[in-house]
Amino acid sequence: MKLSAVIITKNVAADLPNCLKSLDFVDEIVVLDSGSTDGTLKIAEAAGAKVFESTDWPGFGPQRQRAQQHAQGDWLFWIDADEVVTEELKAGILAAIEEQRPQVVYRANRLTDFFGRFIKHSGWYPDRIVRLHRSGEYRYDDALVHEKVDCKGALVLDLPGHLLHYTTGDFTSYLQKSVRYAGDWAEDRAKRGKKAGLLSASLRSFVAFLRKYLLQRGFLDGKHGLLLAIFTAHYTFNKYAALWIRSRR
Repeated sequence: MKLSAVIITKNVAADLPNCLKSLDFVDEIVVLDSGSTDGTLKIAEAAGAKVFESTDWPGFGPQRQRAQQHAQGDWLFWIDADEVVTEELKAGILAAIEEQRPQVVYRANRLTDFFGRFIKHSGWYPDRIVRLHRSGEYRYDDALVHEKVDCKGALVLDLPGHLLHYTTGDFTSYLQKSVRYAGDWAEDRAKRGKKAGLLSASLRSFVAFLRKYLLQRGFLDGKHGLLLAIFTAHYTFNKYAALWIRSRR
């Protein structure tokens, strides 16, 4: 078996069908679910995916490590339920694994939709992220959030095309996800002995807005760029405020 697509899921029934439909070129699809209640499992099973469950959530990095243990392919392609593989990217992935190069990882370029508009600036594009590697050579790190493939010493090559990322569903779910990520981030930093204050949280939030909207030219993304800068500032404040709260307990 050459290629496994691996997905970790929880309550992603709205996004999963389009994701699975774009994976018609892989040899197997592995889904590791962490307690869905919305039909995610039925959708995955109906598409022929191999479905596993692990409900004691350890964080994103460790959960991906668990998912990797279920994959049988020589190569692993990591994808989230809210992402879709384009035809050009598909061709690039197949060409890469045919080369059979050792100690090499491949980056996909994500193009992210933000409430109805693909963002081309704001620090969101290009967004190259390692998603393809040999299963026996590399794995994800232990980060609870913002995890990455630990591939020190590997040759990093870029794949053609785009990985379309539909990160925003409705307004409420987007904010809920943002708050959850902020909490995971704070927990991870607290375990390392880090602390924060409310003043620094406020200052970091303001700086995050300026960086996103001005330095990263978010204004070129129009009203969506302004909204994204505001949300980035809000997320930044939540991260450090959550860390401050944890340090006070």
